Amino acid sequence: MPIARINGVRLGYDEYGTGEPVVMVTGTGAPGRMWRTHQVPALTRAGYRVITLDNRGIPPSDPCPDGFTLADMVADIAGLIEQLDAGACRVVGYSLGAIAVQELLLSRPDLVQQAVLMATSGRTDALTAAMTAADAELSEAGGEGPGGGRLPPRFAAYVQALQNLSPRTLNDEERLRDWLAVFEMTAVDATAVRGQLGLQLIPDRLTAYRRISRPCLVIGFQDDLVIRPHLSREVARNIPGSFYTEIPGCGHYGYLERPAAVNSAITGFFTEAGQPCRPRNTPIA
Repeated sequence: MPIARINGVRLGYDEYGTGEPVVMVTGTGAPGRMWRTHQVPALTRAGYRVITLDNRGIPPSDPCPDGFTLADMVADIAGLIEQLDAGACRVVGYSLGAIAVQELLLSRPDLVQQAVLMATSGRTDALTAAMTAADAELSEAGGEGPGGGRLPPRFAAYVQALQNLSPRTLNDEERLRDWLAVFEMTAVDATAVRGQLGLQLIPDRLTAYRRISRPCLVIGFQDDLVIRPHLSREVARNIPGSFYTEIPGCGHYGYLERPAAVNSAITGFFTEAGQPCRPRNTPIA
């Protein structure tokens, strides 16, 4: 994996394919390889050069044990785009990564051509605040949840499934067994999650997003319990000229749970340069 030194921090990244660049930014605790199974093949087939990065705190990127901020993450994305001579480019963000991309759209619009914002929000609601506080307490107590620690792998997998998958998947016993096995084998790096925990606790930024000037597609996941779809719709309503699409039958891991639908929405938006393509993308009034 190539390593770039940006803002005094070593950042791991990968590149796939050739063509116009697409930079992909993951969510809390997730490595860049999360895009590799479904989104990277779809985008490279569509003729794009895909750049994935491991946000600071995610190995092999530097751990930054003294902590860092959302602004640091935004500066890292901007620095990587500049170092790879990729801007103005298309940028895809998921969950915390989408929030970072929204801030990039405000601070460095010159680096972005189009943006896709998945499972995103523009403010901290009561449930997000409660979940984050609970994760922080569990982490400090030495437990394991999204925040880290030592819960038994089967229990952690069960909780992860309930939080992030849709009823459609939970009720399909064969698919659920596969997901549970994956969750047991791919434990989240506790240290990495601790470093990023709380960065999604943003003040209300919806009014600020009215200054975003680049074409955006916001994707919500119908059964998402972590970032409920109405929070993503709020973001779309406040970004001028943006489009919103909601993928049914998937939870917070919608880009993995229903990858074909997600990939179709992304490539369709890129190809049509933000023009309406009903029923997939619906302009927000």
